[in-house]
Amino acid sequence: MKTNDIILQTVTKITVFIIILFSIHLFFAGHYYPGGGFVGGLMTSGAIVLLLLAFDMKTVANVLPIDYKHLIGIGLFFAIGTGLGGLIFDAPFLTHAFTDVNLPLLGETSLHTAVLFDTGVFLVVIGVTMTIIQTIGEDE
Repeated sequence: MKTNDIILQTVTKITVFIIILFSIHLFFAGHYYPGGGFVGGLMTSGAIVLLLLAFDMKTVANVLPIDYKHLIGIGLFFAIGTGLGGLIFDAPFLTHAFTDVNLPLLGETSLHTAVLFDTGVFLVVIGVTMTIIQTIGEDE
């Protein structure tokens, strides 16, 4: 029996967009305020789980054809690569570096290597949580 979830699906389409925008805000705010890659990754995973609840796994897999196990590897590459970057410049592991640059449209902007590390954490959190959720929710 197929159910009619038109209201849930319509609200989910709007809500997922808002949740992902908020997770991106949390990701970038994490350097100066609470947030960062971990919380942003959990929020993004929550949005994808909401999609899985409103639609079925096949529909979400067609819309987001992502192998979440690959996201884990890419995220670990970013996180470990950022940590090893300090060793290349004869600094301790995970040494944070930053500089101020003048970008044409944005003006004076501060660039941090912590953004690369947080990107790695963001991808690992999404990859791990979604792999767990999909493994639990698979039909056999």
